[in-house]
Amino acid sequence: MTDTAVAGARAAARLDRLPPSRWHRRLTLTVGIGAFFDLYEIFLGGVLAAVLAAQWHLGDVAKSAVIAAGFLGMFVGANVLSVLADRFGRRRMFLVNLGGYAACSLACALAPDLRALLVLRFLCGLGLGAELVLVDTYLAEFLPRAVRGRYIALAYTFGFAGVPVAALLGARLVAGHQLLGIDGWRWLLVAGALGAAFIQLMRRQLPESPRWLMVQGREEEAARIVRGIEERVAHETGRTLPSVPEAETVPERRVPLGEMFRGDFRRRTVMWWLFQVLQTVGYYGFGSLAPVVLTAKGHTVTESLLYAALSYCGYPIGSALSVPIVDRIERRTLIIAAALGIAGCGLAFGFADATWAIVAFGFLLTVCSNVFSNAFHVYQTEIFPTGMRSSAIGIAYSLSRLTSVVLPFVALTLLDRLGAAAVFTGSAVLMVLLCLDVALLGPRTTGRSLERI
Repeated sequence: MTDTAVAGARAAARLDRLPPSRWHRRLTLTVGIGAFFDLYEIFLGGVLAAVLAAQWHLGDVAKSAVIAAGFLGMFVGANVLSVLADRFGRRRMFLVNLGGYAACSLACALAPDLRALLVLRFLCGLGLGAELVLVDTYLAEFLPRAVRGRYIALAYTFGFAGVPVAALLGARLVAGHQLLGIDGWRWLLVAGALGAAFIQLMRRQLPESPRWLMVQGREEEAARIVRGIEERVAHETGRTLPSVPEAETVPERRVPLGEMFRGDFRRRTVMWWLFQVLQTVGYYGFGSLAPVVLTAKGHTVTESLLYAALSYCGYPIGSALSVPIVDRIERRTLIIAAALGIAGCGLAFGFADATWAIVAFGFLLTVCSNVFSNAFHVYQTEIFPTGMRSSAIGIAYSLSRLTSVVLPFVALTLLDRLGAAAVFTGSAVLMVLLCLDVALLGPRTTGRSLERI
């Protein structure tokens, strides 16, 4: 091998041994804050369903469709854009997905009726479908293994601030309220569009992943980017960088997507597909349906959005709480413990009638949800190799979006016939099955290099 090829093959080990620096934190902020808009859009579905139900006199099917349209777009986008990210690069897809979302969200704000709104909500989801997959993949391929979990959790802490923001804005801009003569809910969509466009401009400065470049055979480009990062980190830390461990210089290769169904990867694929279907009910089910569940309990739309907003404050708080523990506790164990917390708090929320209990258990559920979410977002980057990481994660993640399409129709029907307690009892049972899935089939990953896992 030439010196350049050797440098390219050692790119992963060179990145892994770097001490955390301001450069790593800036990268985490720039990438992580983009997750804000994915999460803002996800939970905006429940807000819009509650607001438009009164303004446009929507029935249960129409309310379900408002929530489901965005998730259906995300299902398609997660499959398409994540596969394209393995083919054309992480950075390029970052720019495509947020640019598409910004344009479609702005168009969605101009929707004249329900049909146009649903089509444009689908296109918004299409643009954002691979956002979280790209966040996970991109950060995992740059961050040193010692802080990989902590920094990805920090990125999501920035992003999850979008959840209470969506609900608080929705509570103020409910049906009938206008700003500058424009319906308040339309401003929610404009805000998402303008924010995403700004973040896209920030992301234009991001480098391509050296790990991805190395797999593509572009060793010289990978080596050049790694040298630039090393120089910045050495300058910022003011000390000599550690030497590269020879045992870690294992080059990755191109991996056909079909490999995810062979050997040990088949077990991981089955485990993660089951996980993504099951986690949707416990995690996204609460966030997207909470305003509707609260109105079914007899609260007004304004009260429901306010209570949901207070509960949603647990999302950034839970995410922040995960930062100091996600690299100290085995990822698989943390996922299981947090999932059991979601099941227990969900049951309490479903049976609660008093306002204080609804808010308290909703808050605790969201705290557990984001310890759970951050742990599994780190975990999924570690169980597949670079050559198919984005594709394998994206295809599995798309199943959660597909489940989210069906979930509102099933959950709202059960809510109408059996009540909130039955809905959350079923959710708790599915979260217990998720725990068994991870415990029996999931590998250990914490603190190990991506190449060695």
